[in-house]
Amino acid sequence: MKLFNNFLIFYEDYLNNFTQNLIQMTKKILAIALISSLLFTSCKKDPVIPPDVELITTVIYTLTPTDGGANVTLSFVDLDGDGEVEPTIVSGVLAANTSYTGSLDLLNELESPAESITEEIEEEDEEHQFFFSSTISDLAISYDDQDADGNPIGLSSTVVTGAAASGSITVILRHEPDKSAAGVSDGEIGNAGGETDIEVTFPVEVQ
Repeated sequence: MKLFNNFLIFYEDYLNNFTQNLIQMTKKILAIALISSLLFTSCKKDPVIPPDVELITTVIYTLTPTDGGANVTLSFVDLDGDGEVEPTIVSGVLAANTSYTGSLDLLNELESPAESITEEIEEEDEEHQFFFSSTISDLAISYDDQDADGNPIGLSSTVVTGAAASGSITVILRHEPDKSAAGVSDGEIGNAGGETDIEVTFPVEVQ
């Protein structure tokens, strides 16, 4: 009988030790699984979604005197985008009291051959509009083209100079602006909304 009692005590101790070891092992396994899950989650990269914006490296604004004469070509070239190299900007000299026909040409020159962004804007003209402004008070810019809904685009424009002065012309291209908003069809950007595809400022002098 004593032998049997000793066996029961031994067996009970064995079960207790086994249970404790099993609990400790289970905790360790759960801890390892949790750490592995956290490491996998932290190392997992989010998918890269390219922005739906045209890449524009070059803007050329050609101004042709309506009464004849040499063209004035304003240009902006930035082949490294947001890189350290500053863009190349060519300014221009306009004649006083003169009317010019303006024509914009936009390119992505990182492609070979260069990709015409102008053609994309023409194909999606309802989704694009240029906005013009100048620090020269006696210089006016108006639209010469329209999209299918009769709203302005700005690839073609008219520039009229007045008295001699120095300043700049700024050209902004908006993607998906609200062309029906107040003032937008007149070239006022305040209510346009949308996203700016590019903004360029050309130094100009009127003589």
